[in-house]
Amino acid sequence: MTAKSVLIIATILGALSVALGAFAAHGLKKLVDVYYLDIFEKAVRYQFYHTFAIALCGLILLSKTELNLQSAVWLFLAGIFFFSGSLYLMTLTQMKWLGAITPIGGICFIGGWLMMTWKIYSAF
Repeated sequence: MTAKSVLIIATILGALSVALGAFAAHGLKKLVDVYYLDIFEKAVRYQFYHTFAIALCGLILLSKTELNLQSAVWLFLAGIFFFSGSLYLMTLTQMKWLGAITPIGGICFIGGWLMMTWKIYSAF
């Protein structure tokens, strides 16, 4: 992955985060109870946090092209898919068993941060 592709992914995810947050605030609150609305908002929040992490990887790659942060970016993306994705689906379907998938995403998020730490530590 190049710095450009990572930054493009981050900007698209950022726009999607805003759109999903707006959907939660304006449309979803009429469809689900507060319990599920809180879950959806948590999914948006964690997606946004890790969108910034992906953007940070892209910015680092602008000046340190030899730093291989692909694995961190992929882990952050997997975290968004499993953590936020499972919570989005759980809210929309109200199938609570989807919450069992969420920790996989949390582990991916932690792995992404640790991988990023390792790559930066190793480079300097």
